[in-house]
Amino acid sequence: MSKTILITGAGSGLGEGAAIGLAQKGHNVIATAQISPQVTPLRQKAKALGLPNLRVEKLDLTDPHDMAFAQSWDADVLWNNAALGESGPVFEIPLNLVRRNYEVNVFLPLALTQAFVRKWLEQKKQGKVVFTSSMGGLFTPANWGVYVSTKHALESIAEAMQQELAPFGIKIQTINPGAYFTGYNETMADTAFRWLDDSRHFTKRAALRKAFDAFLSAPDGHLDAQEMIDRMVEIVPADTGKFRNVVPKATEDMLKAHQLAAWNNRI
Repeated sequence: MSKTILITGAGSGLGEGAAIGLAQKGHNVIATAQISPQVTPLRQKAKALGLPNLRVEKLDLTDPHDMAFAQSWDADVLWNNAALGESGPVFEIPLNLVRRNYEVNVFLPLALTQAFVRKWLEQKKQGKVVFTSSMGGLFTPANWGVYVSTKHALESIAEAMQQELAPFGIKIQTINPGAYFTGYNETMADTAFRWLDDSRHFTKRAALRKAFDAFLSAPDGHLDAQEMIDRMVEIVPADTGKFRNVVPKATEDMLKAHQLAAWNNRI
């Protein structure tokens, strides 16, 4: 059955691909992009693909006017996909960057979710909320700790909401992508180098770049994004399924092994 699906962060990457895929499946999609220059290109793609059911709007979560406007839209599914990532050692990263990462990845999606849930409850509507978490919501590699901690927070928020909203028939779900190649991780790695200073910090730029290059060049670090997009197109509109959805299976197996090993982790 066709759904109306509101997607944040659909201006590029997995969000854009899934927005197009969902519209091609016959769903009515409100695909939102953070900045105006992303809006027209996606509208043009929708027109070229013959997808009048793919509506594109600007939604910068940090803009209160955008947020208020978005809350006037009707949707069956709210998919919180927008995010940003800060990299670098947790013991040295400037706290204003940590706060900003939490604002965009946790607080503002929660604000939007609360608004839609309240509207659904008042309408006695059984909607669905999907959060794009990450494989990083379930483990913590060095130098990615701030970003993945925001995803850990989303995991807890989603798990609590699933229990709280079950009596009202509102469904909650997470999607946890593995290391699919969209350029997101690569550009996130670059963020540390705009503040890291060899004259002030214990972490040295050359050493961190070498660590990031090794991490990002791993064989499972450049997975084909289309696989994840195809799975998102299946998961997001579905009325049934798993609460947590880690893709691919190899990443799910790795995370399970990591969590088991954590019980024996010693200082």
